[in-house]
Amino acid sequence: MKTSIALIGFMGSGKTAVGRALASKLGREFIELDSLIEQNAGKSIPAIFQQDGEIGFRELEIEATREVANKKNAVIACGGGIVLNKINIDRLRTECIIVYLAASPGIILKRTSYDKNGRPLLNVPDRARQIKELLRFRQPFYERAADIKINTSRLNINSVAKRIMEILREDENYR
Repeated sequence: MKTSIALIGFMGSGKTAVGRALASKLGREFIELDSLIEQNAGKSIPAIFQQDGEIGFRELEIEATREVANKKNAVIACGGGIVLNKINIDRLRTECIIVYLAASPGIILKRTSYDKNGRPLLNVPDRARQIKELLRFRQPFYERAADIKINTSRLNINSVAKRIMEILREDENYR
């Protein structure tokens, strides 16, 4: 039986907000992988990207995933690119039900527009085009990794958390 939940999806899909709400409702530990990466690296995600590049960040992400993948009774909000390295998903699968939170490009643009500097991959002149291109590339990875998929575009945080709980109540592989 798997006892943890890993939330995957593009930035702005609601992983952190839904993860916090879900962990609270379930009485579980909440882990935000990007925060753990920052803590381990001793610097912010933008600083990691600036100083070490995306490859350096992905290496730190693999290490942080290894650190949390076997935790029991946790809700883990993963970074948007976690699916780019299969080893991350393979590790998460051992103890986690993987929930893909999907959202439309327009909703993602709206949700990420308030955070201009904290999202290095969106630090480009045409954010809408960048979101569409990254999403087009990553979507098959999200789909393949997911045990459950929920579109968050028209749902609020609590509705998404409740929907995940309803689905998991019916899943005999999760307790």
